[in-house]
Amino acid sequence: MPLIPLFHVHGWGTPYVVMLSGTRKYVLPGRYDWGHILKLIHEEGVTYTGGVPTILYILLTHPDSQKYDLKGLRFGNGGSAMPEGLYNAAKARGMIIASGYGMTETAPVLTMAYLRPEHLDLSEDEKKQLVLRTGLPIPLVLLRVVDEQDRDVPRDGKTMGELAVWAPWVAKEYLNDPEKTRNAWRNGWFHTGDVAVWLPDGYVVIVDRLKDVIKSGGEWISSVKLESIISTYPAVGEVAVVGVPHPKWGERPVAIVVPKPGQRITEDEIKNHLMKFVEKGEIPKWWLPDKIVIVEAELPKTSTGKIDKKVLRDRFKDELTSAT
Repeated sequence: MPLIPLFHVHGWGTPYVVMLSGTRKYVLPGRYDWGHILKLIHEEGVTYTGGVPTILYILLTHPDSQKYDLKGLRFGNGGSAMPEGLYNAAKARGMIIASGYGMTETAPVLTMAYLRPEHLDLSEDEKKQLVLRTGLPIPLVLLRVVDEQDRDVPRDGKTMGELAVWAPWVAKEYLNDPEKTRNAWRNGWFHTGDVAVWLPDGYVVIVDRLKDVIKSGGEWISSVKLESIISTYPAVGEVAVVGVPHPKWGERPVAIVVPKPGQRITEDEIKNHLMKFVEKGEIPKWWLPDKIVIVEAELPKTSTGKIDKKVLRDRFKDELTSAT
């Protein structure tokens, strides 16, 4: 039985899926107060809910969270990539995480990150890495990852390109905005503005938004990858990585980190944590942020609950620029 706010993806898609699949009951929470939501999950026997990662983080860290058993609760993640540290925290509470991807313009779902039969005997850590991917296209969706000339990039899991899609339900145009429509629809494919890599097995992994990817010395740095790694440090609550102007390299990454309630973090702790992943060969050393900014306040969010990087760049402009 799902709990569904009538907002964005949930309002457009999930109620229809719930009814068509014969689900016995679903819960409309009314006000989206987090203590109220946790109480509803417990009292109504909710087995499924969803949202962006911020919603999951709040459910896990709310003062009332420890009062309730979340074991077996399925959480459908979308809107932005699931940080690995947040995934680990949810699994520690016995939750089951599923990830999908879509856009407002695609009404909305394009991919789901699910396990194939050949994956069932993998280790839990290997399964986790699959579930954290953006996923495989759902029926009737076609995907490509293309370079600036609209050529397919290699399916090597390394070469970045823009995700382009086609499906019967993708919006054909932007109202009264022909220029934006032309920029999105090129060569018969809708260009999402998301940067991704394509793997040999057909899965795609979104590594950033084109507007958020950090261009340093002519190469791309994935803010999403850095955020996921930083999130695995036990004391980290929230993290955002943004690019700031640099006179030599064009842009350089800066990380803004919020500790978990009652925890303390230093810049050196985060840098040392990141170096472990450099030594393992998961990221190159030149990806390391030039500065780690530790803040106590919650990071600003958009109306859909995503971390608002534009606001962060404006808010910390002087401090971030001084990092370069």
